[in-house]
Amino acid sequence: MIPSQILEPEWVLPFEGMQVGDSFFIPTLRPSELIYSIDCGAKRAKVRVKSYVTTKDNQIGVRTWRIG
Repeated sequence: MIPSQILEPEWVLPFEGMQVGDSFFIPTLRPSELIYSIDCGAKRAKVRVKSYVTTKDNQIGVRTWRIG
């Protein structure tokens, strides 16, 4: 399968319930698109975040921390 042809679920970003230092992980085959969406969502929510591509339970994804 080609990753661009795989449909992913809608990403829900939990910024409102996060405290500084909290993190979340979203598995994805399109990490760069997800990081862009996270950055845009953080700007709208007026929070600062830091995101990294990583793996969890052998799945590639993005982990994001609230830093401000």
